Amino acid sequence: MTTALITHPDCLKHVNPPGAPEQVARLQYILRALEDLDLERIEAPKVTNDRIALCHDPEYIASIPGLIPASDIAWVDGDTYLSPTSLDAIYRSAGGAVQAVDTVMTGGAKNAFVATRPPGHHAEHAIAMGFCIFGNIAIAAKHAMQAHGLSRVAVLDFDVHHGNGTQALLQDDPRVLFVSSHQSPLWPGSGMTDEVGPHGTIINLPLSPGSDGRTMHAAWDRALKRVEDHKPEMILISAGFDAHQDDPLASLNWTAADFASITQKICKLAETLCEGRVVSVLEGGYDLDALAASARAHVIELMKAAT
Repeated sequence: MTTALITHPDCLKHVNPPGAPEQVARLQYILRALEDLDLERIEAPKVTNDRIALCHDPEYIASIPGLIPASDIAWVDGDTYLSPTSLDAIYRSAGGAVQAVDTVMTGGAKNAFVATRPPGHHAEHAIAMGFCIFGNIAIAAKHAMQAHGLSRVAVLDFDVHHGNGTQALLQDDPRVLFVSSHQSPLWPGSGMTDEVGPHGTIINLPLSPGSDGRTMHAAWDRALKRVEDHKPEMILISAGFDAHQDDPLASLNWTAADFASITQKICKLAETLCEGRVVSVLEGGYDLDALAASARAHVIELMKAAT
């Protein structure tokens, strides 16, 4: 089987202010790094509001089109912005994650990487934050269960920032195991080990500033045993690459090889648990060269697992 790459040119039209780390060039660098790989290339569709409503407040969903500015850049929340051409990108980012689930579940590919922006793992029920409008991966996880009848899924987040939005959107559902490794202390300040959720299905792995891939692997090796116990029928990855040693927004010391090796471990576990069904969704990563190299290493491991 193959690995699907799901993306869309509209995601290059979501423009942030000059100097913002979440920029159009992020996706350009990733797509350039993947252009020679033999991937099943699929255009991300626009998500429908009924899918977004699996995670978000209806009034919040209805408010987003009205926040799109006619010109210039509009501030939404903190460091989250919208431009006149952002709306299609927002809907295709969530739609790409949903499409990835459908593609993998129907046998169109063994696994998938969703290269879209804006990212999603900080968006909460009715709050945009951290560059994120909708919780793309949380929507995809809920869709996998609602549309495809899965009884258990796992969402694994190795972005350097805690996936507070994903945690908030999924913690009330006992069918979903959520694991997040992240630098701590660091924005958004959540993700402590005592945050386990009402069903004990939240696992946070705070990592000390300056720690490297060895520390990461030790933490994830323990967490993956919990994933194995959960027996997910699909594994979804929030693939942030900002734990790289060159990233300007944090101070972990991972390398592209570390992203490759954690991906390999996840795919090996997925092969054992759920016929290799993995959907990976782009989150952070702000040093452009490190982002491109790490995303390529990640996708190559997905491709190896798909053969």
